[in-house]
Amino acid sequence: MTGMRKRVTAGFLSIVCLLFFSGMVSFLELSRLSRDTDEILGANQRSIRLAREMLDAVHGQSGAMARRAVFGDRSYDSLCRAGLERLEEVLLAAQKEAADRSALDSLAFATTGLRLLTDRFLASDAARRTDSLAVRGADSLGARWYRTEYGAYYDRLVSAINYYMTSTQSSLAPRAEQMKTNAYRAVTPVLISLAVMIAIVLMLYYFILVYCVRPVERMDKGLDDYLSFRMPFAVKGEFKDEMLSLREKIEALINLTKQAK
Repeated sequence: MTGMRKRVTAGFLSIVCLLFFSGMVSFLELSRLSRDTDEILGANQRSIRLAREMLDAVHGQSGAMARRAVFGDRSYDSLCRAGLERLEEVLLAAQKEAADRSALDSLAFATTGLRLLTDRFLASDAARRTDSLAVRGADSLGARWYRTEYGAYYDRLVSAINYYMTSTQSSLAPRAEQMKTNAYRAVTPVLISLAVMIAIVLMLYYFILVYCVRPVERMDKGLDDYLSFRMPFAVKGEFKDEMLSLREKIEALINLTKQAK
């Protein structure tokens, strides 16, 4: 491969390699950014879903507990326990998925407190007295217990669930900032490659202009002057590689023409 061809080939291969490298790096970074986005959105949706399930379980257990404590309906004992079991199952699932469990500590503590309070009431003499009073139509002790003791634990548990939901939402801010950094990281290789490619293209333009276009123009003018006005073919300038060989062959051909005459 001759010198000029080597330079042109090397220049265009450099551009192709830079395009391929920057494209691969950007593709990998964008793939990582897409995965992070899906993970963040998925975690946010799961946390909201789990918080809603907790609230549903607490509200269902509260309604069942009201029927049991206020009206003395023993058929709601199983629903009271089932609501707590559902709450504990969802809480366990949230603890397994959570990267930071600090927001779940108060929730777990409030859930345990409500479980102990419910079990104590269902197994206590107060529940039995509530049954007898409810039969007599009196204002049962269970109603006062539900408004005071159970209400305090219920409010504490609902506040803990709301805190878990809001803390999950607030954790999106640093993750979004990290995604912004990853986006810049994905674009940076493209910008660097673009700057380098502009420099290479300008160098190729200068090389082709100086070592290809201008020598061809000089030789074309020299041949035109020789053919039109029989002026000596004397092309000056910097000639290299194929252009130097071409000029020498033209000069040799003109000399042979003169000798033949």
